[in-house]
Amino acid sequence: MNYRNWRLERDADGLAWAILDTANSSTNTLGAEVMHELGLILDECEKNPPKGLIFRSAKEAGFIAGANIEEFTSADTPEKARVIIQRGWDAYNRLAAVSYPTLALVRGHCMGGGTELALACRYRIAVDEPGTKFALPEVMLGIVPGWGGMLRLPQIVGPTAALDMMLTGKNIDAKRAKKMGLADECVPPRVMENAARMLVLSGNPPRQTQLPFLQKLMNGPLKGMVASGARKQVAKRARQEHYPAPYAIIDQWLNYGGNTLAVPADKPTSLDALVKHPTTRNLIRVFFLQDRLKGFGKDARDFSPQRVHVVGAGVMGGDIAAWCVLRGMTVTLQDQSVERIAPAIGRAAKFFEKKLRDKKLARFALDRLIADPKGDGVRQADVIIEAIFENLEAKQALFADIEARAKPDAVIASNTSSLKLADIAASFKDPSRLVGIHFFNPVAMMPLVEVVAGAKTAPDVAQRAAAFVRKIDKLPLLVKDAPGFLVNAVLGPYMHEAMKCVDEGIAPATIDAALVAFGMPMGPIELADTVGLDVAVHAGKQLVADAVPPKKLLELFEAGKLGKKSGQGFYTWVDGKAQKTGVGAGDAPKEVPLGDTAALAERMLKPLLAATQRLVQDGVVADAELADAGVIFGTGFAPYTGGPMNYLASRG
Repeated sequence: MNYRNWRLERDADGLAWAILDTANSSTNTLGAEVMHELGLILDECEKNPPKGLIFRSAKEAGFIAGANIEEFTSADTPEKARVIIQRGWDAYNRLAAVSYPTLALVRGHCMGGGTELALACRYRIAVDEPGTKFALPEVMLGIVPGWGGMLRLPQIVGPTAALDMMLTGKNIDAKRAKKMGLADECVPPRVMENAARMLVLSGNPPRQTQLPFLQKLMNGPLKGMVASGARKQVAKRARQEHYPAPYAIIDQWLNYGGNTLAVPADKPTSLDALVKHPTTRNLIRVFFLQDRLKGFGKDARDFSPQRVHVVGAGVMGGDIAAWCVLRGMTVTLQDQSVERIAPAIGRAAKFFEKKLRDKKLARFALDRLIADPKGDGVRQADVIIEAIFENLEAKQALFADIEARAKPDAVIASNTSSLKLADIAASFKDPSRLVGIHFFNPVAMMPLVEVVAGAKTAPDVAQRAAAFVRKIDKLPLLVKDAPGFLVNAVLGPYMHEAMKCVDEGIAPATIDAALVAFGMPMGPIELADTVGLDVAVHAGKQLVADAVPPKKLLELFEAGKLGKKSGQGFYTWVDGKAQKTGVGAGDAPKEVPLGDTAALAERMLKPLLAATQRLVQDGVVADAELADAGVIFGTGFAPYTGGPMNYLASRG
């Protein structure tokens, strides 16, 4: 039988290979046609049973990216969503029940419905490559793993590990998958096909991590205890009214055997309730916004940077260098002396060990980070990033030297956060070469990078800068040269308003709690302490029209209390954590004068929302959608809202 998206091949050993190659797509997704053809493959194997059935991908991009999200978004009613869930639930239950052994040979990303397909197989092999990742990320879209993931994953890896994976959407690499029992084997690419043949014919029983007596306990009171613990952990990160999906996952696993179709429609944890909830629509919107950011730089496909030169080995420059190394680049790091560079290399060594979890790989990575006090790496670099202190004359002098020595096609970039690119470019012989590549702190955690086009920046230079940002697995946002660009320009008025509230006698902890309750990852006062009160003073002068700086901010700044970096700011900092009570929390704070924390949060958000609107109107960012994407991925603005512009629109 001919299939449009699959090939079913039988070999001399009597094995059948189901090879997925989704038509007209660079990645494998599980749309209606693909799932229908999976049913036909199972029909064919039922008529002529193979000795084993092995699933693999024909795509270089990976195994399976998951369900077809476009199809799900078109299912705008619970009835349509149920059709999609029922399709996958029935297909994978059928696959799990076949009489012959089945195996998923997973190389590259294996997301959502792809992981659920693998779970429905008797065996799973993970190919040991950096791109091999398992995940059930449905919670990130406001939905649940409805094709059997909630049923089978706890049985295979245990409920605690399974709930952690489902409730966070986290990726599991090949080695970790083997260690936790998600994969039966972790093998290198050169032996993957032979390993698949041997395992599928081995007759080994399916993987079960729990002993029989533990399984009995888990069907009794222990199951409720695990669910209660998971619910408490979720409550620390997400309120149910903002993010109902994780609470639905816990309830559906606990009470309905992981079958989302079995939950009565009138329950708040039902599929019907999730489909109707605005968070689901907004999180799916954010998913597509992220995809749009990933598209920037595609016009520069021929640009494949391998060597990066970073000038400035402070926290920002050192962390940029370390991140580029982690993503496979060779980096030369320049500062005034080896002694100034050494702390950055020391931090990088710890960072590589933590991220790579392999001392040998960490050592190889560290070999690609080269101390370069004389700046010799400029001549070979494909990308040059300046990350020194914010002084116009110093940057101009540095770039005069860089421009004279850089390759003609090298991207020359500044990481400036407050100076105008046009002013820096004034010293260039060819100002069209300068572009802004603005990272956010902490570099390893913040996904967004602003690519700043000055008035004279050549369009192809901006495109190559965006391509570089994608190469290091960050999200590029193209913005115009304006004070604070997008992200800092909206954060400045927001933080300023919060510090005005402190001057009025409202405790910093009260202000921060109000914004965390709204859905921000941290409050504005803690954020000010984190970035540094010296930075807050400097940025406030440039980004906030109010001529009167906050009194408490100036007092702390003049006393040398700069926040986290000095151990004391609005808060006292101990072991890198803000102490929200006691010294630094405010003198005799009064009650919130606006009645409740929601009203206080609205007061803080008002200048942020107004600034976002203004920046869209001024063309600093191309449109409202990109403004939402930038503020979400650059500040952590509550994703359940769909972004500040979407939040404004939803409120009329």
